[in-house]
Amino acid sequence: MKLKHAAFSLLALSTFALRAEEGGSGHYLPGSMSSFMDSVPAGETFITRLNALYYEGTFSKDLTIPFAGLRAGNVDANSFASGLTVLWRPPLDLGDKWSYAMSATVPWVWMDVSADVDATLPRGIPVTVRRSDSVNGLGDIVLMPLMLNYKVTDDFSANFRIGAYAPTGDYEVGRLANPGKNYWTFEPTLALMYLGKKNGIEASLFTGMSFNTENDDTNYKSGNQFHLDGTLAQHFPIAGGLAGVGVNGFWYEQVTGDSGSGATFGGFEGRTAGLGPVLSYSTKIGGHDVIAEVKWLHEMETRRRLEGDYIWLKVIVKF
Repeated sequence: MKLKHAAFSLLALSTFALRAEEGGSGHYLPGSMSSFMDSVPAGETFITRLNALYYEGTFSKDLTIPFAGLRAGNVDANSFASGLTVLWRPPLDLGDKWSYAMSATVPWVWMDVSADVDATLPRGIPVTVRRSDSVNGLGDIVLMPLMLNYKVTDDFSANFRIGAYAPTGDYEVGRLANPGKNYWTFEPTLALMYLGKKNGIEASLFTGMSFNTENDDTNYKSGNQFHLDGTLAQHFPIAGGLAGVGVNGFWYEQVTGDSGSGATFGGFEGRTAGLGPVLSYSTKIGGHDVIAEVKWLHEMETRRRLEGDYIWLKVIVKF
């Protein structure tokens, strides 16, 4: 396995994938919030959610990116992350239209990264060497203390949430593979979701911004990022449940450059977009609502980041 970072947010894990910030990655993960599975529940409930994410990607042999105080090029990386999310929608009466929930996610990450890095021989002669690091451990915990939903109609709702990614994961300067990012990220997200009860059509759109603090160990402050995730799917009854087939896509853009005394690469802004199929199935087991979703996202049009593939599996149980 080779890579880095996987993190789960709200019903999503968070701590992997190399992108355009320090280490080529940030806390945002394409596909983590993008469909009806990621909505804020309208009624009182307690939800547990298991997320599993595999990512594999490569970075150009001709360019370098900042990696925990190193300059890394010709990167080969992959990672697997699992995370448990708990979400509570309390019996708080905000009227017929509004609802409030909160959640927390704890991720565990396995990763392996290989790259060409700069080194110095005993007599001060600069050379480039091939290095590989493998590690597994606790990732950065995700807290969502504020999740609001507004039901416009029975089929259409809008919700807003604020996520905070805490630097709880293991991190070492000079190590290519790090389960944690060593800085905080604050992420407001607005979502619009349509799921027709009669026609079975789903159209979901999540848009958010990620604001990062500085990594004190490297004096590197990753720039802010805008991201957009969406799903278009058709749902239909089958085998006593409801199946969904559709397409999921995302767009990520770093809108401000990296900064700090450790940002020797300059602004270093990145971009990526991806597209792929998504399948879902919801049913009742033992009186509980159970929803599962699997998706594949292939990255395209990348700039200053790894390019690869995401494979997601999400399973929700409502109590």
